[in-house]
Amino acid sequence: QVQLVESGGGLVQAGGSLLLSCAASGLTFNNYHMGWFRQAPGTEREFVGAIKWSGSATYYAASVKGRFAISRDNAKKMVYLQMNGLQPEDTAVYYCAGKPARTAYTGTTVSEYIYWGQGTQVTVSS
Repeated sequence: QVQLVESGGGLVQAGGSLLLSCAASGLTFNNYHMGWFRQAPGTEREFVGAIKWSGSATYYAASVKGRFAISRDNAKKMVYLQMNGLQPEDTAVYYCAGKPARTAYTGTTVSEYIYWGQGTQVTVSS
């Protein structure tokens, strides 16, 4: 079965950095664009950013552009989210998700993604 497993979350002080990883299995990884979403308590799951199947292009929400960077290693079937300049507002459960490569990589809605990980908690203290 398809499985996406996030790791790397934790507690960090404001201004700090974290690298999240997502390991994929059970799918042809380079047939999928990959996205990162986050969800804070009492809020809807929101788009963070996405990376094209090839790794040749990325797309970010305005709230994280310039601070976060997505990358992928297709040989290792891994996607990453490097988070810098973290702020308390970034506190959330972070999820990775997969979207078929035949579709646009710039998808920002939950319904466009067909595979999801279980999430990893990121907590930023002030």
